[in-house]
Amino acid sequence: MNSEADNLLKKHAQLNHLESVKVTSHVQRERGDWFLNTLMLDGYSVAFKYKRKKQYRSLEGAVVNLTYYPETEVIAGLEFEYMKVVRVRRS
Repeated sequence: MNSEADNLLKKHAQLNHLESVKVTSHVQRERGDWFLNTLMLDGYSVAFKYKRKKQYRSLEGAVVNLTYYPETEVIAGLEFEYMKVVRVRRS
């Protein structure tokens, strides 16, 4: 793990980090001024979400390092768990 990720993990107790995970699906959709990105990772059944101001090249099939927080959202009365990504880097 690199020192930037180490520093973030020390500062924030709820923060998690994954290294060298393969992206199986990457969806980008526009919402207002932002592009909402959703990643599905090999071996994980939960979505990893983040926002960007501009559209980004597809990460499908890429190996990435992610730093994220676990979150929940309520949609139509049902609670869903997802991971809020704060840092994504290609490996």
